[in-house]
Amino acid sequence: MSCLSLHAQASTLPLPLDARLNEQVILVPAGDGRREALQTTLFRPSGPGPFPLLLMNHGKSAGPARLQQRERFIYMATEFVRRGYAVMLPMRAGYAQSTGAYRDADCDMLANAQGQALDALDALAYARRQSWVDPARIVVAGQSYGGMAALALATRALPGVRGVLNFAGGLRVDAPGCDWPSALARAFATLGAYSRIPSLWLYGANDSYFGPALARRLFNSYRGSGGKGELVAYGPFKRDAHLTLGSRDGVAVWLPATLRFLQKIGMPVRQVYAVADPPPPCETHFAPFDDIAAVPYLAAPGRAAYRDFLDNTAPRAFAVSASGAWGWAAEGESPDVRALASCQQRSSAPCQLYSVDESVVWTGNRSGAGAAGGAE
Repeated sequence: MSCLSLHAQASTLPLPLDARLNEQVILVPAGDGRREALQTTLFRPSGPGPFPLLLMNHGKSAGPARLQQRERFIYMATEFVRRGYAVMLPMRAGYAQSTGAYRDADCDMLANAQGQALDALDALAYARRQSWVDPARIVVAGQSYGGMAALALATRALPGVRGVLNFAGGLRVDAPGCDWPSALARAFATLGAYSRIPSLWLYGANDSYFGPALARRLFNSYRGSGGKGELVAYGPFKRDAHLTLGSRDGVAVWLPATLRFLQKIGMPVRQVYAVADPPPPCETHFAPFDDIAAVPYLAAPGRAAYRDFLDNTAPRAFAVSASGAWGWAAEGESPDVRALASCQQRSSAPCQLYSVDESVVWTGNRSGAGAAGGAE
């Protein structure tokens, strides 16, 4: 297998568009009078289509919605593009670079779900007008808060939507007087009463938001009121199953059950497009991966950071600079790019990757190894 030579200068966020997937970022009209604009990521195969569509709904990170970065779910998008799908991922009102205000109904979980579904409905209407979308073959999906929004969207008449994928769906509201698990159960019961679109639910055993007992409670509330769904309760995933969908290694967990569900509802499952995986970096054997003292340029805080880095599982990357700066990232998308960007924010000198996953990829000289670097 060939490998990627990494004499990299630091990249800065946002992550570069992925040419393998024909990634684009567009603005989708939404809201009253279509006066708002949703920052929306598109992935699709080459060619005019029409392609079956996956409409993906994101969750909510801690903190203000406006500070949340554009979501991509690149590993999920890759698997769907390989199977001939276009993938559309709108950032809802008030998130990232979308206009409008974030909708918040506090502990009223049903109102929260319905409010978030409004933007998904506008994005779906936009998609139906595109020549590259097959309006008769659509799947709606969502992760966390987006999974709840997807189920809320499915209570409407949605011609061509054949199924819903709910990845760890729900919303946690830690506010005084809010019994959010009970509020969630009531909301899911209402959603189930009005939805007739089949759904697949995937929840892991060590989900930090929705553990097995709560996931089963929500599913039973949905099914008990008439909702059509299948629950896949899988085991623990790394440190937190809530992050399975955003992990490179999570594909092996969610994809088999998802393909079985897609086949049941008459959606494509066979790979028809080749999407090459990025080549791995070249291992240089500069030093053993876990040799903290060998990492060049770092002072004591940087070596402590490398020790923390080693405690994380792959995918992961660590970057350093001759200035003594460092940065690292684990899990999620492109940890190598994110590690370089984190390092460069601390340094006026160029940053370079030192290690990726379990490999040392350092191509610099040995003069800085074991030496205390400059200011961090």
